[in-house]
Amino acid sequence: MVALLVLSAGTFAFRFAGPALRARFAFPKRAEDLLSTAAIVLLASLVATTGLTTGHGFSGFARPAGVLVGGVLAVRRTPFPVVVIAAAATTAILRLLHVS
Repeated sequence: MVALLVLSAGTFAFRFAGPALRARFAFPKRAEDLLSTAAIVLLASLVATTGLTTGHGFSGFARPAGVLVGGVLAVRRTPFPVVVIAAAATTAILRLLHVS
């Protein structure tokens, strides 16, 4: 219970510190550009590893197809619930059709 409270307080402190301290620090333009690019690369790698693999191997074709549908809809600024439902439905339908 104590560990949960400490972790919760730490998480809150980190989330609060960003907006609270942002005005006190000035990053060079180059550093801001690199941080922005790093966030995109991190997100892309997360999508690639969770969308394409299960355990130590390839997850099959159904999951990447669902991720692709979700990505296309997200890029087209489709509302988030529609993106999630369409991606899940695509994966589910392909699995029902025995496309692994």
